[in-house]
Amino acid sequence: MRTTLLTRDGERLDAAHLPGPAGSDLCVVMAHSFTGSRHGKAFRGLAAELRRAASVVTFDFRGHGRSSGLSTGGAAEVHDLAAAVEFARARGHARVAAVGFSMGAACVVRLAAAEPGLLEAAVAVSAPARWQYRGTTRMRLVQGLTSTGPGRAALRLATGTRLSPVPWDPATESPLDAVPKVAPTPLLLIHGDRDPYYPLATAHALKAAAGDSARLWAEASMGHAEAGTSTALMRRTAAWLTEACP
Repeated sequence: MRTTLLTRDGERLDAAHLPGPAGSDLCVVMAHSFTGSRHGKAFRGLAAELRRAASVVTFDFRGHGRSSGLSTGGAAEVHDLAAAVEFARARGHARVAAVGFSMGAACVVRLAAAEPGLLEAAVAVSAPARWQYRGTTRMRLVQGLTSTGPGRAALRLATGTRLSPVPWDPATESPLDAVPKVAPTPLLLIHGDRDPYYPLATAHALKAAAGDSARLWAEASMGHAEAGTSTALMRRTAAWLTEACP
C-alpha cells in the first residue's frame, strides 16, 4: 500500500506499507542510503527478504525520489525516519524496529538515542561514525560534490537527489556521540571489510562507544550499504530482529 507521510517539520514523504506474514505484529522500517531510494532494485530485494518475517515500511528521504524537500545528508532526515516509525505504530504494529543503510543507519542510531523506547530494536548497516568524513577516496569525492553548487547540480543530474545548499551545522550530533545513548534498545551494527566509503574501523569505533548493548557483525567481502548487502545477510538480520524484539 503506497502512502504519504508527513514529518514533524512539514515534509511529505513517498512511502509504502508492505504487510508481512499472518500473525506477526512486528514491523521493520527501512531507511535507505544517501542518493538511494525505496524503489532501488537492491533495496526492494532486501525489503522482500525482510517481509518473509515481518511487515515492512519503506520510504524515500526528503530530497529523494517523489518526497518533498531537500536532502541535508543526515541532519534533518531523522525526522523522516521518525515519521515512518510513527506511521507503523499507527497501523497497529505492537513491535517496531528499524534497519538503516549508511545515511539511513546514522538516522537509526540518532533516533534510537533521542527517543528511548520508540524502537524495539535497531540495525545500522554501513553506518558512518563522524560527519564530514574524508578518510577514503569515495568520501572525499562525496564531500567535494556536496559542498559546492556545481557539485550539487551534478549530483542532482546523476542521481536525482536534491541537496540543500545550507552549510553543514557542526553542532549536529554524530552517530559516534549518539550511540552510547541507544541502550537499552538492542543495536546491531553490520559493516563490511570491503566498504569503500567507511572502513571497518568505523564500526569498531561505534561498537566500543555503544558498549555491551550493541552487537557487531563484521562481514567478510561485504561492500557498502544496500548494494553490498546480500539477501542471505538480510535473512540473518530478520532472524536477529525476531529474537531481539520482545
